[in-house]
Amino acid sequence: MTATPSTRVGFIGLGNMGSGMTRNLQEAGYALVVNDIRRESAASLLANGAVWADTPAEVAAQTDVVITMLPTPRHVDTVVNGKNGILAGIADGGCWIDMSTSVPDVANGVRFEHADRGLRILDAPVSGMSVGAASGMLQIFVGGSSDDFEELLPIFRAMGDPERILHVGAAGTGYAVKLMINQLWFSHLVATAEVLSIGVKAGVDLGVLRASLIASPANSNFVQHDVLSILGDGDYDEGFSIALACKDLGLSIDLARSVGVPAELSGLVEQIYRRARAQYGDAAGEMSPVRLYEDLSGINLRLNDSTPSSPADVVAAVAAAEEAAEASANAAVAASVAASAAASAVASSVNADLASA
Repeated sequence: MTATPSTRVGFIGLGNMGSGMTRNLQEAGYALVVNDIRRESAASLLANGAVWADTPAEVAAQTDVVITMLPTPRHVDTVVNGKNGILAGIADGGCWIDMSTSVPDVANGVRFEHADRGLRILDAPVSGMSVGAASGMLQIFVGGSSDDFEELLPIFRAMGDPERILHVGAAGTGYAVKLMINQLWFSHLVATAEVLSIGVKAGVDLGVLRASLIASPANSNFVQHDVLSILGDGDYDEGFSIALACKDLGLSIDLARSVGVPAELSGLVEQIYRRARAQYGDAAGEMSPVRLYEDLSGINLRLNDSTPSSPADVVAAVAAAEEAAEASANAAVAASVAASAAASAVASSVNADLASA
């Protein structure tokens, strides 16, 4: 049966992401039962008709679908398996969707230990940050059975961009896809920080360097878009902490080890992230490794109004520089010719004087 607004939805975890996601579920007409470690996080939801439950077990007992959106696998484990956890309240055949950035361990344990209960479990991590959560335009990566995905698609559409809600495979694949996305993005960030720092220290204008990268095979979404928050505004994105970024990198490396794949590059990226975390604190933004490179290199990666910011600007800037250089060279030639003429005149005068003597 396809989920409809009559489906009762439980939601546990009302932080930066969960608060926006639940508002969109509520606006789509879903009756919500919610829980969080801070009841005040639910104030606006409760004012608009949501029901508060004191425990995850109570959430599960009152709803058809339970969604968790929590910081770490440890939090997920506690909410699911702990005293008064989801498993204590969910009915046989019930549905649990974990939308946290996590690993399959908790869900796999539930499947194994409660196989006789017929529970339907999906992993559906998201991408899009708190802005996407608030606007209902998250990208969602769903791992689980295709039948469950189709049934629950209306719920996902209430929270995400319909064009970017993907069924990526069997249970556990949603977790894997999200971790790989984060791993690659963090790697792009560190590589970009290093390249920009080296280039600027070598004397290349920052705007020219970035525009050259954009026009080349080395271009990426990070170079073209994401890094502008730093280059333009000095914003290292405190909306997502470096502590959580380090957590995600650690999970990615753990996943690589579990499937027998070396993660040497990711290990180096993680080391740089941990160094930035130690330098600037847990609450620093996820883009703080760029700041680390700036500090270590003694530079400030900021564009200014006159800095070229596109390949066309670079062409114009280079053409202007070449024109100026040519004008300077022509002036130098003219000065040299004038000097030679003056020298010749002096020599002729001297020769004439000698001849008359």
